This record gives sequence, C-alpha cells and structure tokens, in this order.
Amino acid sequence: MRLTKFTHFLLFILALSYVGLVWASAAPVKPFPPFRIAGNLYYVGNSYAANYLVVTSQGNILINSNDKVSVPMLKDSIEKLGLKWSDTKILLISQGHSDHGGGSVLVKEQTGARYMVMDGDVSVVESGGKTDFLFGDDLAQRYEPTKVDHVLHDGDRVKLGNTVLVAHLTPGHTKGCTTWTMDVTEQGKKYHVVIVGGVSMNPGTKLIHNAAYPNIVQDYEHMWHVLKKLPCDIFLGAHGMYFGLDEKYARMKKDASNPFVDPDGYQQFLVAKEHEFRVELDKQTKQ
Repeated sequence: MRLTKFTHFLLFILALSYVGLVWASAAPVKPFPPFRIAGNLYYVGNSYAANYLVVTSQGNILINSNDKVSVPMLKDSIEKLGLKWSDTKILLISQGHSDHGGGSVLVKEQTGARYMVMDGDVSVVESGGKTDFLFGDDLAQRYEPTKVDHVLHDGDRVKLGNTVLVAHLTPGHTKGCTTWTMDVTEQGKKYHVVIVGGVSMNPGTKLIHNAAYPNIVQDYEHMWHVLKKLPCDIFLGAHGMYFGLDEKYARMKKDASNPFVDPDGYQQFLVAKEHEFRVELDKQTKQ
C-alpha cells in the first residue's frame, strides 16, 4: 500500500510538470462552457486561462482578462449566463503575464471597470510586459499597456456589494502574483474559496544569481508559507490545469457533492509543486 501511494504521488508530480510545459509552449485556447461554481462565483474562462466572475448586488467583479484576442470569448461566456458584460465594475488579475492581463485595456474600454493590480505587477502591466523580470525582452509576451486605477497591497480587501475578496501576495511566478480568497454560501453552508495566482517556474527562470529578481527564492518561500496557511474548501487557480477543471466539470452533473470542493486536492497540488520547485532549486544550486 505504501508503494502504491508513493507511486501515485510521483505520477501526480510528473503529470503536473509535463502539462505545465505543454501549456507553456503551446497554449491552445478553446471555449469552455461557463457555469456556476458555487454561490455567486462563476467560471467564465476558456480551456487554457481561467477567469472568474463574482456577481454582487452592485455589479460584478471579473478576475483576469486573458490576452486581447480572447476578450470576445470572455464577453460571450458572461452573456451566455444571462449576465451583462457592462455590469463588470472591477477588474482584477492573478499575475501580470499577457495570458492573464493582456486584454485588460479592452475590458476597461468596453465596460469602464476599475483596474486593480498588486503593487509588484503594476509596472509590468503599465509597460505592457516590458518590465517583467523574465519576459521583458520577449516581444511575443508583450501586450498593450494598461493604466492601473488602484494599486493593491498584500492583505487588501476588495469589496463590492455584499462580497469581499482578499488579495494575498504570493510572489515568485511574478513579483506581484496574487492569490484571491473569498467565501461563498451554497445551500446554507459557507465555503472558503482559494484562487491560486501561480506557482510554477517558467522555462528559463533563474533561482540563483538572478540580477533581475535577486530575492526570487525568498519570494517563492513566502508564497509556499502563505498558501499552506490559507483555509481552502473550493480549490481554483489561474489555469484550469491547476485544479482539474475538465474532470471536475464533467463530474458536476453526476456527483451528488460539488467536485470543486476539494481541500485534499489543494494540499496535494501544493506538495507536488513545492517538490518541483525544490528539485529545481537544488539543481541550480549545485550548478
């Protein structure tokens, strides 16, 4: 039994690593059916980048804009739910990379939403990716610069109507990578939601002697510390592959319980990704 569990654990780590590399290099984008996750929280993203809509009495909060060409797909997903694109009042992101914030300028233009970004990613967003520590010189990762309306800091609360989201600085993947938490109520029960901002190391990331990001290892360590302490019932993230979107969505109509309520899956994800980080850190340290 011990051998079986260990084997499964190793396979889980390898699968996450492999999928991460595939998505980082190919990133095929296909529509995904929009649906209600729980309470007033909806999935409106595509098959690659995850977007979330929080519906409140005073308008809606959108998490992530994706790249610019995907914004029409995002708008269509929201309207398929019977909701109004123009009701988007606040725009948030998980990280300053193009696949999460590249379409923000278009979202702002079309909805008038206030754009709120964690301080560590503000310069990246407002420079269109030029100041990113890893992709700054990669023209393929550039996007249209977008003015930030409100700068967020670790622990800030974003409130609209009767809903509050908390911004947790979980840096490393980007300097301002943000994990969002909120509570939702489903059938009279309260659930803690965690939307992980990003934990992986993109190809080419230097953990040792990184002049563009000297404290990158300390920031990753801070990220693991924060994520491990967060109470989590509903496990979500900036990409569907983090939390098994396809498989859990397929189970929604079959399972009596909500498959997105997955505290064990959250802990397994953290263990696997931290192991991946420590293996790479050890490798670069020895080199």
